[in-house]
Amino acid sequence: MGKGAMNRRDFLKVGGMSTLALTLGSTGLFSLEGQAKNSSNPTSGFGGFGPLVKDPNGILDLPKGFKYKILSRTGDRMTNGDLVPSMHDGMAAFQGPRNTTILVRNHENGTNADYPVNGKNPWSKGAAGGTTALVVGPNREVIREYVTNSGNIRNCAGGPSTWGTWLTCEETRDMGHGFVFEVNPHEPENEMSKTPIRDMGYFSHEACNVDPSTGIWYLTEDNSPSFFYRFTPHDRSQTLGSLQKGGILEAAAIDELPHNQASNFTSGQKIGIVWKKVNPERAKEDARDLGCIRFSRLEGSWFAGGAFWFDDTNAGENKLGRIYRYFPATNTLELFYESSDHNDLEMPDNITITPWGDLWIAEDGNIGRDRMIGLTPEGNVYTFAENRLNNSEFAGPAFSPDGKTFYLNMQTPGITFAIWGPFARRNAARQVAMSHAAPPPGYGPQVSDKLADYAERHGMSPLAAAALERHGFIV
Repeated sequence: MGKGAMNRRDFLKVGGMSTLALTLGSTGLFSLEGQAKNSSNPTSGFGGFGPLVKDPNGILDLPKGFKYKILSRTGDRMTNGDLVPSMHDGMAAFQGPRNTTILVRNHENGTNADYPVNGKNPWSKGAAGGTTALVVGPNREVIREYVTNSGNIRNCAGGPSTWGTWLTCEETRDMGHGFVFEVNPHEPENEMSKTPIRDMGYFSHEACNVDPSTGIWYLTEDNSPSFFYRFTPHDRSQTLGSLQKGGILEAAAIDELPHNQASNFTSGQKIGIVWKKVNPERAKEDARDLGCIRFSRLEGSWFAGGAFWFDDTNAGENKLGRIYRYFPATNTLELFYESSDHNDLEMPDNITITPWGDLWIAEDGNIGRDRMIGLTPEGNVYTFAENRLNNSEFAGPAFSPDGKTFYLNMQTPGITFAIWGPFARRNAARQVAMSHAAPPPGYGPQVSDKLADYAERHGMSPLAAAALERHGFIV
């Protein structure tokens, strides 16, 4: 948003809407064709999709030409007879049979919930979290909805595998919970779904994603302080069952690069990310003792175009959040974005790279309504969606395999949306371009002349120097 735009954060948060209005919206189809005012969103090309249009049903504002449908709500009856659990969170979309899409969805419940995940084969009988799946037809109708794993605590985010499974992460370290579980939507509630992948660590997990070129997974920790991990499986075939064979867990640190790594960098660069092995059962303690990078509270992540994107939701001088990108090929960490104003971006959470290459960010802020924000390789910023219903966060952004439908959760009261309209076409080149793009003007981290000079002298980008400086390596 431009500095002269109306500050939407000055509005009071709304508490909700009537049961009648929500019921009318639960099965209806909403088309937003009106005109919005006081918006500075770009209107053409890869700059966004234009101003948001006020939803007459008071649920979800979208740009003109886009439509949404509510697929599933907490308390509704699933096709297996259970009630849809609460606290919708991370989610992924997979190709299903006969042109269907299979959504696998987290539920961030703890040990008590009015709408728990009621599985038949839970890992822990005292836990209300887990995952469900929705089989969605090409007409965006739910064909089947069922439990895929249960007995977890606080299934927050996770990440999709390259072989069609979902890794669901427990954001806790209470009551012996704090693991990653692999969920196969084609074999719901099987033994694998209740078997923790212990080598991926015992800590307060948030998100994870795999580098498809290497089979190495990168993981974030939602705790304070947080650490950034990577997991190298013993079996990197990227096939079903490969993760259960174990692997090596490491945490990221900033240090002088070994000679064989430093030689891969531009002339003069001698420092970067090094990985220090940790004991999975005490990963956090080992990362702390080894002097690994301390983040504030890591949240969502995504891997695309050769870069691992992740955010630190309340980092920065104003505690409004930062977004980083890490390049495995060069062990380089960059500080891509650092929020300084509530109207720019407040507390980034789940993130994704769109099929056409934009970075989409779900807010989880405390002031005003939360939004889906888009950043483009060309340096544009736009708002794609805004929660008009209440102050709940968006979560689980995921595109259908064909890129034509965007699926999104509103955590409370627990709604899963299907959204479609004039999305841009798939563009792998722009995904790579996003990985190497400069931040939009005014959105990047502040880099002093001294820091810029340091970056130039050491052959690194200003964004890499900013990451080092923010974490105390450059004084």
